[in-house]
Amino acid sequence: MTEKSRSERRTGLLNGFAAYGMWGIVPLFWPLLRPAGAAEILAHRMVWSLLIVAVALLVMRRWAWAGELLRQPRKLVLVTVAAVVITVNWGVYIWAVNSGHVVEASLGYFINPLVTIALGVLLLKERLRPVQWAAVGVGFAAVLVLTIGYGRPPWISLCLAVTFATYGLVKKKVSLGGIESLAAETAVQFVPALAYLLWLTAHGGSTFTSEGAGHATLLAATGLVTALPLVCFGAAAIRVPLSTLGLLQYLAPVFQFLLGILYFHEEMPLERWAGFGLVWIALVLLTGDALRMARRGARALRNGAAVPGSVATAAVSAAPVTEGSVTGPDQPVDARP
Repeated sequence: MTEKSRSERRTGLLNGFAAYGMWGIVPLFWPLLRPAGAAEILAHRMVWSLLIVAVALLVMRRWAWAGELLRQPRKLVLVTVAAVVITVNWGVYIWAVNSGHVVEASLGYFINPLVTIALGVLLLKERLRPVQWAAVGVGFAAVLVLTIGYGRPPWISLCLAVTFATYGLVKKKVSLGGIESLAAETAVQFVPALAYLLWLTAHGGSTFTSEGAGHATLLAATGLVTALPLVCFGAAAIRVPLSTLGLLQYLAPVFQFLLGILYFHEEMPLERWAGFGLVWIALVLLTGDALRMARRGARALRNGAAVPGSVATAAVSAAPVTEGSVTGPDQPVDARP
């Protein structure tokens, strides 16, 4: 490895840590926006994200993709579906954090690879290896244990995992880069979000104009909170292997989990520890299997053989959303909470 490639690898790792680190500590940001409700915060996030990304695209002069996208109705439909799904994901996540469910929200991103695999089997008829079946079985057992522990299904976790996995599945068909993808999706979200904010203001329910300049600035900062980690992720994705990104992706839910326990002081009775423990066992199985297959794929490439790919493999070798998706076998794109 040359000095230049080592430098690129270090840059990629630093950007990867920065991206997943920011996604991991984002639960500290959403409570700062009170007394704004989750719907108002979500609408501001959509509006300001588009403005921030539009400025970035103007600076980089990257607009050619927009014309191509407008000439492809099928892709426009997929972008709209992705925008709707990620809207639900963002909204549930913001509400969960500000309602004292940070730990349960973190679980959603822990189980996301398992849900992605399940979607691959159910929708794409993919065949799983024995280790993957074992991981899915352990994950299912974890949900049952957590249902007993919470006294209800962990619907916040399941909603976040399903919407994020669906988002990744849709985005796999769109094949847009991270910033372009966010621009297209927030463009779909922009008009209804702005309309809601104007309606809220007209009815005296907006906090943007009633809580002072500091509060308004924080609401506007939702655009940076959305776009900045995505930019760092994009810089990491082109410099480090997918297997490395697959390991880094667990930093975000780990940070969120620790914040939920240590900072927000959420309860973790024994049965919840048991459920989380089963989830972590499933992820160890998946990660170990993915690394083994990555090494086998590398050997096959060196020998000139073809390497099969699948959503199930992508689920654990690359980041899925949060502040998510895989646009191809070698270019992941994330849109985490």
